[in-house]
Amino acid sequence: MLVLGIETSCDETGVAIYDTCHGLLGHALYSQTEMHGEYGGVVPELASRDHIRRVLPLIRQTLAAARLELHDLDAIAYTQGPGLAGALLVGASIAVSLGFALEIPALGVHHLEGHLLSPLLSDPAPDFPFVALLVSGGHTQLMQVDGLGSYTLLGETVDDAAGEAFDKTAKLLGLGYPGGPALSKLADQFAQSGWPRRFDLPRPMLHSGDLNFSFSGLKTAVLTLVKKQEMTPQTQAALAFAFQEAVTDVLSEKAVAALSRTGLTRLVVAGGVGANRSLRTALLQKATKMGARVFFPELQFCTDNGAMIAFAGAMRLQSLDFARQKLNNGFTVHSRWDLEMQGVPSAIPKI
Repeated sequence: MLVLGIETSCDETGVAIYDTCHGLLGHALYSQTEMHGEYGGVVPELASRDHIRRVLPLIRQTLAAARLELHDLDAIAYTQGPGLAGALLVGASIAVSLGFALEIPALGVHHLEGHLLSPLLSDPAPDFPFVALLVSGGHTQLMQVDGLGSYTLLGETVDDAAGEAFDKTAKLLGLGYPGGPALSKLADQFAQSGWPRRFDLPRPMLHSGDLNFSFSGLKTAVLTLVKKQEMTPQTQAALAFAFQEAVTDVLSEKAVAALSRTGLTRLVVAGGVGANRSLRTALLQKATKMGARVFFPELQFCTDNGAMIAFAGAMRLQSLDFARQKLNNGFTVHSRWDLEMQGVPSAIPKI
C-alpha cells in the first residue's frame, strides 16, 4: 500500500510517501522559520498562506523522487489536528480533494500520534508496549502505549510545554527565533567552555509524587536573574546552560519514573525537544542504569514532518478492512484534540 502523507499543522510543510512493503520512499520538508523570524514567532495567517504555496510543489517533488505518479497512490493521510486551524485546513482540503479525484481514501491523522509513532520508522524500532515522552513546542506528555490507538495519559504539563519554555526563555536571553535550538546551542557551548557554573535554577515538580510537569516557574526564575545580572555573553551562556540542565533533569527523572510505575522497559522519545543532545544523553544514561532501552526518531523526523503522518496513516489503514473504505466527501479539522480520544481503529472515521 502506497500512502501519501501531508503535514501542515503549524509552520512546516511536510510531504512523504510510505510503502507498507518497502518503507519510506521519499519525503520533503519546507520550514517557514525565516519568514516568521521577522515577527519573533509564528503568524497563523502567514503560515496558512505559505502552506498553500508549498504543498502541491512538494507533492510533485516527492512523487518524482520516488518515481511515482499520483495514480499509483492507494491512500492519502493528512494531519487533522491539533494545530493552527487555518494551516490544518490547507492540508486537509488538498488531501480530501486529491482522494476524491483519485477515488482513494483520505484519512485524518492525529499530529501527536504521528510524533509518537515516528521512532518506528527507525531501525531498530521499538515493540509495543512502551512509555512515550512527547516533548514539543506545544506539548509535554508521558503516555503508556499498549498498541496502535491504545494510549493512556500518565502525566502532562500543567502550564507551559518544554519547547514553549525553551522559546520563551531564549527570548528573555535576547536570542533569535526559533529560540529553542539557539538556546540549546549556547548551553552546549558553555558546557564545553570549562567556565564554572554560576546559576542553580529550580526543578519544578521534580518531587511532586506524580508524573506531571511545570515549566512556567522556571522561566520566571530566569527572568528574575536576567533583571539582576549584567547580560554579558558569558552570563547569557551560563543562564542557558542552567535552564537546559533544569529541564533535562525534570524530563529525564519523570520519564524513568514512568518506566518504574508501569513496569515497562522501553521508552520512546518524540517531538522537537527530543532532538536536544543534553536530554538524549540524560535519558540514555538513566534508562540504561535501570535496564531499559530508549528509542529516538532520526533527527530529521523529530520536528514536524510528512513521513510520520504517512507512516501513522499507513498503520491505521492496515488495521482496517481496506475493501470497505469509502470515498471522502467532506472534512473537518481539530485545533485541539485529545490523543486518548483517537482510540483503536475499527472503521474509517467520517470526515
